[in-house]
Amino acid sequence: MISTAWLWFWDTWNETTGNYPDLSTFLSLLALVALSCYVFLIKKPSKDKAPLPPGPRGLPIVGNLPFLDPELHSYFAKLAEKYGPVIKVRLGSKLCIVFSSPAVAKEVLKDYDATFADRDQSAMGLALSYGGVDLGVAPYGDHWRMLRKLCVKELINHTRLTALYDLRRREARRMINRIYTKIGSPLSLNEEILLTTFNFITNMMWGGTLEKEEMSRLTTEFRLVVHEMIDLMGKPNISDYFPALAPFDLQGLEPKMKKNVIWFEKIFQQVIDRRREMESQGEGQEKEGKDFLQILLQLIEQGDQKTPFTLTHLKALFLDLILAGTKTTATAVEWAVSELIKQPVLMKKAKQELDEVVGMNNIVEESHLPKLQYIEAVMKEVLRLHPPGTLLLPRTPKESCIIGGYMIPKGAMVFVNVWAIQRNPEYWVDPLEFRPERFLNSTWDLNGSDLRYFPFGSGRRMCAGVPLAERQTSYLLASLLHSFDWELPEGEKLDLTEAFGMEMTKKIPLVAIPTPRLFEPRLYT
Repeated sequence: MISTAWLWFWDTWNETTGNYPDLSTFLSLLALVALSCYVFLIKKPSKDKAPLPPGPRGLPIVGNLPFLDPELHSYFAKLAEKYGPVIKVRLGSKLCIVFSSPAVAKEVLKDYDATFADRDQSAMGLALSYGGVDLGVAPYGDHWRMLRKLCVKELINHTRLTALYDLRRREARRMINRIYTKIGSPLSLNEEILLTTFNFITNMMWGGTLEKEEMSRLTTEFRLVVHEMIDLMGKPNISDYFPALAPFDLQGLEPKMKKNVIWFEKIFQQVIDRRREMESQGEGQEKEGKDFLQILLQLIEQGDQKTPFTLTHLKALFLDLILAGTKTTATAVEWAVSELIKQPVLMKKAKQELDEVVGMNNIVEESHLPKLQYIEAVMKEVLRLHPPGTLLLPRTPKESCIIGGYMIPKGAMVFVNVWAIQRNPEYWVDPLEFRPERFLNSTWDLNGSDLRYFPFGSGRRMCAGVPLAERQTSYLLASLLHSFDWELPEGEKLDLTEAFGMEMTKKIPLVAIPTPRLFEPRLYT
């Protein structure tokens, strides 16, 4: 087992740097971390303190890295079966604590929410977030609260989302029309949805500031850029396991991430410059209300000595919203269609409901969603079985505390294994089976109120975009199933293998062939 794990570790280095580490590099790595590990090994806990959680012993210096499974959520779940719902795992010089039951998750995310409100900042997370100033990674405090309030008050609230329905509808219809031109041909469903959500999110933030031709070019490039960013976030990184080595970026991942961030930054700067030019020429003043870009630019101009908001903050926030609002939705809908293709009986139930509620001479509207209870149940079951953030974004306690009877040291990297909790047979009947029926006539919601089911997290750092995600996923899934039948290319087998990373994706993307279900061509325009 150890030799296999080391091969994974070595191959990851080779994949990201182009060569294997030489002996001098590896010895330098060991020398730099030896002192901190020595201090840890000789340090004895005080008798009057709670013990650290149980966990595998590991090796000096490298800890459990040689034994690590690339599928971290699954690896941690197996350790929890052996050691209990609170475990410690040392990865290099980093102490990781993993919580895997509703009871201890409640302590972390609710009872001690303020203590665990800070993020453990990874090297790629810092590169992605302009040094940690975005909504996802920023330390808990006045700045973070300002960003969260901006998003909720000005962008992701019921009134605003309802007002933006025409925009969502337009992009959904464009997607259906685009797929209609490809009937009978295999296509990547994830890519189609990704382009749809990108167009919607960017229009929601800055409207028609860019020319149509420019947006078309950016949409094509966006898919490649976002895939690489997600891939980089999911790669094992020496800088995270040995923070003392982070300044050296031994795997050369930081320049790759910054290259993609710069791609987005150029778009944002172009949008800002164009908007300022339009305003100086008096264009766009006839529009009712302000879009999100106008609100943020005014905030920059007004200034605030206590919680300043700069162009860097604006760009970091825009990048947050684009990544969170596109890839997560595309992946969730892809999982839903895949699971339904696997079980034709369930697919038939979903389409029967759509035919009864929407009809065959109409198109899906968001107003239909409250009556599409089976579609809602399908999406909730997808988020149970394949939560987007299997371990949530890692947190770190600002002070030592006791959770589940164990001492959780200040500065530890803390994970909550949502994936394991939502598949635990103690809380779910036949947890590995895809059964949307379990959510029919139930009170389960996505608000993180019940720590047996919280795919978007819970507490003050839970995902702010849940209201948008809930609308988008159900609306797009309903539109795709109502408009088309879906089948695999001849000779292809459906693969539901998961791939761990920044979010839970399909290891092999779904490629399917659409066939029109509706009789009138006008329903595809």
